[in-house]
Amino acid sequence: MSLLYEWLENAVRNRSASGGTGRALIYHDTYLSWRGLLHRVERRSHELAAMGIRSGDWVGLMVGNDPEMVVLALALSKLDAIVAPIDPTTGGRDLDMILEAAPLRAIVTRPNAVDPLAAPSGTLRMNQAPQAPRVSPEARHRISGTLLTCSLYPCAAPKVDAQATPEVVLFTLDSGGDPKAVLRGRTQLQGIADTLAAGFSIGISSNVLCSAPLFDCQGFDFGLLASLPNQATLYLDDGTAAPRLAKLLYEYAIDLFAATPRDFAALSHVTNAKSLRGHGTRLVCSGVPLPPSVARGCRERFGVPLLRTYLSAETGPAGADLDGNAPDTVGTPLPGVEIRIATSDGASLESDISGPIWVRSQGVATHFLPELSVRGNHVAVGRGLLDGWLRTGDVGYFDSDHRLHLSHREDDIVQVDRRAVALGEIESCLESLSQVKAAQAHVEYDDAGSTHIVVRVTPGGRCQADKMLDHCAKQLAPHKVPRRIDIAE
Repeated sequence: MSLLYEWLENAVRNRSASGGTGRALIYHDTYLSWRGLLHRVERRSHELAAMGIRSGDWVGLMVGNDPEMVVLALALSKLDAIVAPIDPTTGGRDLDMILEAAPLRAIVTRPNAVDPLAAPSGTLRMNQAPQAPRVSPEARHRISGTLLTCSLYPCAAPKVDAQATPEVVLFTLDSGGDPKAVLRGRTQLQGIADTLAAGFSIGISSNVLCSAPLFDCQGFDFGLLASLPNQATLYLDDGTAAPRLAKLLYEYAIDLFAATPRDFAALSHVTNAKSLRGHGTRLVCSGVPLPPSVARGCRERFGVPLLRTYLSAETGPAGADLDGNAPDTVGTPLPGVEIRIATSDGASLESDISGPIWVRSQGVATHFLPELSVRGNHVAVGRGLLDGWLRTGDVGYFDSDHRLHLSHREDDIVQVDRRAVALGEIESCLESLSQVKAAQAHVEYDDAGSTHIVVRVTPGGRCQADKMLDHCAKQLAPHKVPRRIDIAE
């Protein structure tokens, strides 16, 4: 069995020894004790095994923030299968690319999601060649008591080194804009859990609120990996209503809540929100830059500071402004994490000089799919490891108080609605039009913490912004469509 299930067993054993099982998971009107969660996981693991899921199988979970997502992940862990959370809104073309990077034995989908059986997109291929024949499913099963469907395919697990065998796989984008599978093994999961427990003082009596999607590193790390190994109660939510989240923060005395600047901007405008000053609540903010107005508004509304953090799927939580006094920085390295500024080949730079950011810790991923061939001493962005140091792709510098400032990326990968977007993909989409000579995309941030993609187009003929936006809407996922297109004179 894998580490996630071991943590669950340890929680049940420890809680039982102390005379009670406590609450493990709460979602709206669903309350699960630790023993109740274990019971549901045991039943689900037997059901998945009967469907044909075996040890070593890679299984994609295209499920939202629902108790069943947690139950399925733990059930797969019990079977020694690999858990691969995937955004349930992923379009057919993007899903094809994900499956080429990491072929999956099975995919669990919810209603109205992209059908992995449908042609011409969203189906598995026998290998990574784009022209390869598509694979018909072996079987399709309805998961009992739910509307979820599990589709099985005759695909072998990706070949990785024995030391790189993952237990969890998170998907993000490579520096070139293609999907990348980040392999997290037992070492990485335990390292991230230890860092969270030490940095944010999470224990058996803590309450963790998770509204970020569990397929995202913010939701997975600050939700599941913050609560499960520390035997804390996880309050799961879809994050759609700021008044509801403000109520949960106060009524359930939440100790840790991670979200994006846009989420906290909405929370700061909840007029009847109650102060959290006496609760010791830690509000953790990550993702795009934090506007000063949002940090100030939340502190005035809730009486506690916003703690800006630095994390990624490759590194897990790496840095945090734990006192909340410098929201324009991402703070200092968390316990067990080292951060340095170095050149692209790993040579260290002075603290006040801006340069590529490198991270080293137990939680840093060491293996990725697809693998890249490395020439000489070249260290790839977001992949290369040099003596345990990973080149993150972010650029920044340390100030005199050793706080880390982020400035920009080495590549064109940006975050939009918690999803990684390659600006080059948007530029290529527009440049495929005959009337577009060149396109240059960039991001703009507003005071509400939102990210907008804006493209400046150099016309090669008669260009109309609305028609170019329609073209993008047909070719790209919704979160990749530009907010505005400016046509150069």
